[in-house]
Amino acid sequence: MTHLKPEFYFLLVVLIATSVLAFFIFQPFLFALVLAVVFAVVFRPIYEKIMARAHVNSGVSALITVLIVVVFIFTPLTLIGVQVVQEAGGLYSSLAENGGDEGLSGALDKGVNNLKTAFPVMQGLTINTDQYAKQGLTWVVEHLGSIFSDFAKIMMSLFIFLVALYYLLKDGEKIKKFIIELSPLRDRSDEAIFKKLEGAANSIVKGNLLVALTQGMLTALGFWIFGVPNAALWGSVAVITAIIPGIGTALVLTPAIAFLFLSGATASGFGLLAWGVGAVGLVDNFLGPKLVGRGMQLHPLIILLSVLGGIAFFGPVGILMGPLTVSFLFALLEVYFSLSKERQG
Repeated sequence: MTHLKPEFYFLLVVLIATSVLAFFIFQPFLFALVLAVVFAVVFRPIYEKIMARAHVNSGVSALITVLIVVVFIFTPLTLIGVQVVQEAGGLYSSLAENGGDEGLSGALDKGVNNLKTAFPVMQGLTINTDQYAKQGLTWVVEHLGSIFSDFAKIMMSLFIFLVALYYLLKDGEKIKKFIIELSPLRDRSDEAIFKKLEGAANSIVKGNLLVALTQGMLTALGFWIFGVPNAALWGSVAVITAIIPGIGTALVLTPAIAFLFLSGATASGFGLLAWGVGAVGLVDNFLGPKLVGRGMQLHPLIILLSVLGGIAFFGPVGILMGPLTVSFLFALLEVYFSLSKERQG
């Protein structure tokens, strides 16, 4: 018995050292793997339907599901992302070279001058649109531009993501059982954690991010229809603001509507107002409840903080990593308190 203790400690030290080394080996692909796990959870119902209705094996069904993700998710997002970076860079260059005499900034300045002319009491009103626009666009160009700056790294991460997604769909249940067997927790506790994380992934991606993306695309479409410049750029901003409870896309739509009225485009201003209330504003009420389903629900304020904090800590992928990390924390806390009650009882 005495020789078992040194052997156990030696094995524990080697295990910890090897685990740390393995983490650094996988660390460059960590975000791709996490995204693959999230997409595997969200798209698993599609994978199962394909396998059941097409009567194909798990490998073929997983491959078809991966192709669906590439065609309908990644291709449009890539095209939109390139357009957003181009518009942000173009607008930043315009502000830097022309001093804001053209585009949105110049129109707002002209609108303020018109207000000063109509209302002499507002002669002291000054709005430094250039400064605020440059600061915001610098952040957009730096963060979104970095996604497209290293082509080789992006291609490698995309390859890892697609391969991981394929095997997570094909062998997801086997991997899940293996993790449960390794875990020192009770099987029912592990199952509870997995169930809550799956619910959280579906709720966050379907109920929050998909609604935000839909509202952002509708906002960009409305800007394009009614003549607001750089529609894709402001639509991407609307995706982030759509997560803010209570206010949402109004933070982007209101200045755009004001811009149209100040520019003299009254009909377009009323048109964008109606579009914002009818098309964009009602998405959350009608689409949200259908997409959320039954999952681990987070308070909108918690989602907002986790998204913004996730972006600050992880970069653009933090829009998923932040809420999932917080959801994992709440799942662990719930299991912990459940076990504590059982011990006390």
